[in-house]
Amino acid sequence: MKSINYALLFLGCIIFHMVGTWSLPLIDRDEPRFAEASREMIERGDYIVPRFNNQLRLDKPPLAYWAQVASYRIFGQNDFAARFPSAVAAALVAMSILAWGSRIGGNHVGWWAAIIFTLSLQTFIHAKAAVADMWLVLFVTLVHWAGYELLFENSERQTPNAQRSTSNSEYRPWWFLFYLALAGGFLAKGPIAWTPLLTLAAMKLFVGDVELAKRFKFARGILLMLAIVALWGVPALIQTHGEFFRIGIGRHVVGRSFGAMEGHGANSLGIYLLLLPFYFVTIFASFFPWSIKLPSLANKLWRERDKSRLRSDRYGVRVDIYLLTAAGIIFVIFSLIKTKLPHYTLPAFPLLSLLLARHLIDHRQFLKRCAIVTASIYLVVALFVTPTAARFFPAAQLFTQTSDQLRPEMEFGAVDFQEPSLVWYFRSRVHGWMTPLNATTAVTFMGKSGPRFAVLPTALAAKTFPDPPATWKSFSTRGFNIAKGKRVDLTLVLKPD
Repeated sequence: MKSINYALLFLGCIIFHMVGTWSLPLIDRDEPRFAEASREMIERGDYIVPRFNNQLRLDKPPLAYWAQVASYRIFGQNDFAARFPSAVAAALVAMSILAWGSRIGGNHVGWWAAIIFTLSLQTFIHAKAAVADMWLVLFVTLVHWAGYELLFENSERQTPNAQRSTSNSEYRPWWFLFYLALAGGFLAKGPIAWTPLLTLAAMKLFVGDVELAKRFKFARGILLMLAIVALWGVPALIQTHGEFFRIGIGRHVVGRSFGAMEGHGANSLGIYLLLLPFYFVTIFASFFPWSIKLPSLANKLWRERDKSRLRSDRYGVRVDIYLLTAAGIIFVIFSLIKTKLPHYTLPAFPLLSLLLARHLIDHRQFLKRCAIVTASIYLVVALFVTPTAARFFPAAQLFTQTSDQLRPEMEFGAVDFQEPSLVWYFRSRVHGWMTPLNATTAVTFMGKSGPRFAVLPTALAAKTFPDPPATWKSFSTRGFNIAKGKRVDLTLVLKPD
């Protein structure tokens, strides 16, 4: 019966997350970068070092690309296939929450925790996105779960269906899961996946009688984790002559910590201090609708902090402390990092979901009403709003207009609008690479022999090519450049031969 429940949850989450994804083009800039880099992995037969538009892409480790490659093998190279792995990862997170929640509070807690996570706004968004975030959430959740099992393996569990386990053979699988998930998290998004190690240190401080060294065997565990990462990391460092470490760790980990990247955050001290509570404010939107219960939950936990609570339900208090500590560390770390985006705290959502489910289980009417209304709204948005929004994506619209005119041997370039979506959509028909152009070089580019096309702002196209040859064709569209937050009018000038 349990296996049927997990199968139903997994399939239900996949269907829920994938509804409407086929009608919304990939959103600049991250989605097309991931999707195209995975396609270029297949084209090159190189699954170690990702590239985008024939240039090294060292921003992220390869796990998300590998997942997209596998999806392409099944569904072909399209928007749906690029997003499908994130839905799978989100469904696996929900299954993990169900299993973990059932162990700490019974089946009802597990189910409601999985539902709360699945219907959170940021989950709804990122389970449909062709990026690496959901894989990070999955592995961080597994690390926290395994860490919980190792920490409280001998605890008195006053829950309906939890059992005590005391033998080494029973907790050994949790030890392996802990370090395998740490390795998987690094391969998904880098060292940020190792934040659960700070949770262990904090638990040693808050709950002094935990036997960390005995339970976790850190020396051999860290060696196992590093050995797994090294299977990819060593070849990647060799192929890139150390650039993967310098850019992937130096720029995208250290750089994000001490400076705002791509305009996400602020470099001045005053604005940095002003943005310190950023995630403690945005959580009310990111974790909506369940965030409306966070203030009352905080108040309840504060009132129940006395010693009588510790004596009467010591295990329950330790669970609360563990979940709060793990979620708090994630919020604090990302608050201190200068680069800020609302979804960075997603790895804390499974922890908050479990915490809410534990304390709201007696408010099932609220939970049911909230879940039904939220799921209905999300489905309406996915089925009816996204098709309407699709017409505002200029790269996808230009590709649709010109797809029957494109040939594999064509070359193409772009002026001003050089977003990754152009590469993703047009390289599905054209084998070459996008060439960055300006008004001067566009004339030279289009004057070369052979079939080719260039994408320019419509006003600039009229000035640059005022009297094009009769054989040339032009296609125009209007849309919105999401990456830059502005409207665009684009024209594609095509030279057939």
